[in-house]
Amino acid sequence: MNTRTFGTLGTPVGEVGLGTWQLGGGWGDVPDSEAFATLRAAVEAGTTLFDTADVYGMGRSETLIGRFLKESKAKIFIATKLGRFSPPGWPANFTRDGIRKHTEASLKRLGVDSLDLTQLHCIPAAELEKGEVFEHLRELKREGKIRSFGASVESMDEALTCLRHEGVAALQIIFNIFRQKPIDTLFAEAKRKKVALLVRLPLASGLLGGKMTRATVFGNDDHRNFNRNGEQFNVGETFAGLPFEKGVDLADELKAFVPHGSALADMALRWCLDYDAVTVIIPGARNPAQARSNARASAVPPLPPALHERLANFYRAKVAGNIRGPY
Repeated sequence: MNTRTFGTLGTPVGEVGLGTWQLGGGWGDVPDSEAFATLRAAVEAGTTLFDTADVYGMGRSETLIGRFLKESKAKIFIATKLGRFSPPGWPANFTRDGIRKHTEASLKRLGVDSLDLTQLHCIPAAELEKGEVFEHLRELKREGKIRSFGASVESMDEALTCLRHEGVAALQIIFNIFRQKPIDTLFAEAKRKKVALLVRLPLASGLLGGKMTRATVFGNDDHRNFNRNGEQFNVGETFAGLPFEKGVDLADELKAFVPHGSALADMALRWCLDYDAVTVIIPGARNPAQARSNARASAVPPLPPALHERLANFYRAKVAGNIRGPY
């Protein structure tokens, strides 16, 4: 797998990472054995970065990764997140004591002495503006409990707010063929400041995998069912903010754009990787086959400029006006 340098840390990471929300919960249940097999397959395919969060399965995702690291001895860059775990919950999560408590809990679950990256997990914009949370993270970095810090954000306004704070090493954003706004609003400034960009939802919750239909049914414990219209959290985290039926129709239209011999998912992941501002994409995988398929994108040739232009026009004409939620 091709590697990219992780911002100012200078650490090389495989450009296709693994998002592990689904291993903790929110996408239906994944048994431990399948979770370990998925982590193993990702590593064997060249993945060197796992993205997790303390709240994924209320610690389950981090615990599984910690067990995997101990058993496999794999050298993995761990990016975790904090700010949404309860107790204590909001607003105490944003205090010095709250951030310290959640950091130490993540260290214990992951079985490591220092976190490679900890990210504020889509916390209120007002907290990002105040900036006290960043000073708490700077303190933890000085103590060696974290190597770097950043934020997972819901909108470009939040991303730009974070870039104004000293020491922010990484931003995690939603970016895919259906969510192209970061290209013009964020990429240049992130590159100028050498801030790493982690891309979540590169397949728009599976829409860009090209296998869903309007009749596709998801389990009761799958966020693609219970958060379809933002009932539980930011609607943008599910299907990239598109109404499900509209997203299916748009994905079907995109199949005509796919280069011969390739698949929609390959094109969608490669499209993200074609932007040099992107450090790593973190698609999720529920099984080894999906992990291997995601990793394959690193070997796909860059898309032709003419195809990029067609996809940009498609987004502007048919997609942008349908996106809901902070953007």
